[in-house]
Amino acid sequence: MKQPLYRPLGKAGVHAILGGYTLIAQFPIFLILINSVKSRAAIFDNPLALPTPETFSLIGFHKVLANSNFLLYFGNSLFVTLISLLCIVLFGAMAAWALSEYAFAARRWFTLYLAIGIMIPIRLGTVAILELVVKLDLINTLTALILVYTAQGLPLAVMILSEFVRQVPKELKDAARCDGVGEYKIFFQVILPLIRPAIATVAVFTMIPAWNDLWFPLILAPSDKTKTVTLGVQQFIGQYVTDWNSVLAALSLAVIPVLVMYLIFSRQLIRGLTSGAVK
Repeated sequence: MKQPLYRPLGKAGVHAILGGYTLIAQFPIFLILINSVKSRAAIFDNPLALPTPETFSLIGFHKVLANSNFLLYFGNSLFVTLISLLCIVLFGAMAAWALSEYAFAARRWFTLYLAIGIMIPIRLGTVAILELVVKLDLINTLTALILVYTAQGLPLAVMILSEFVRQVPKELKDAARCDGVGEYKIFFQVILPLIRPAIATVAVFTMIPAWNDLWFPLILAPSDKTKTVTLGVQQFIGQYVTDWNSVLAALSLAVIPVLVMYLIFSRQLIRGLTSGAVK
């Protein structure tokens, strides 16, 4: 009997591959972290070397915390990102539930509209967005960033969550309705717990663009009181001289929420990525 040319990877194999890619993807972060605690000369002499007692230096962290409003920038980014994530997950899951569960005349048009939102970058509408924000008197406010990031992440969130909502057994929902459970309770107490892997996937993939974005904070909220971390780091980058110790220190502090988010949702994230792909 001939042996098959290939064998299915299975979940263990997929997890191993994802783990290997994760280690590769985290190498730049590791490089930033080790260089943030080194002197400027050591950074340029050997950027791949680990810090030693001779090269160890926290001058970058001292400059960032003492000579800038980094904690304010950090708080602004954290507030904007968390509120945007909450809006994206909540409204995205509700829209996915409506598009998957209820039949209405414009359902295909709404699905097409969301697909267009994924294909066309929101930055193409920067001028129109800026005019709208000015008319609403939201310039230099965190509310403007929250609205933009929510609109940016909703199309992808709805498309991902819709596929997971469709996988929920119809019998489960019908049984809840037969017991007199309302639609809101079915959504919050039955659907949301069952699609947690998808929610974790959406949260991770929508958090990173919002946290790392420089474009919209620079245009919509450039004032010192509304600066985000990414925009605040730019003050250490000059036209002729760059304070690399401060830049690397600021980036090291800024990467902490992303790592924490990944550690919290890593298991759910992998389940969301591999769900339906392997047996």
